[in-house]
Amino acid sequence: MRRQSILLIVFSLLLAGCSSTPYSGVPSDYRAEGKASYYGRAHHGNRTASGERFDQNALTAAHRALPFGTQVKVTNLNNNRSVVVRINDRGPFARGRIIDVSRKAAEALDMIRSGVAPVRVEGLK
Repeated sequence: MRRQSILLIVFSLLLAGCSSTPYSGVPSDYRAEGKASYYGRAHHGNRTASGERFDQNALTAAHRALPFGTQVKVTNLNNNRSVVVRINDRGPFARGRIIDVSRKAAEALDMIRSGVAPVRVEGLK
């Protein structure tokens, strides 16, 4: 029984250490760097996790943990272009990515051609 308890604690600590998106619970405290991708035409009109329809022409994004409605500033670290987006979906589901932005946001970040870009994501009040 004691061995099972120890294994459970170790496993829990390992899982907690795997989080790629640290989040303190206050959106304005959130800051992370990683890779961003975008989604557009194939998902246009589909329901997002928040229940609204995805609009590739809106400044929105998918994030794993931030609350729906949170606004974040996304900065492309390759060219220093920034855009403010509203979180309305969950994702990204590709390993190593921290945010999926709409096509309109990807255009503002000048990442359409590359499809993926290194970014900084900062929560706003």
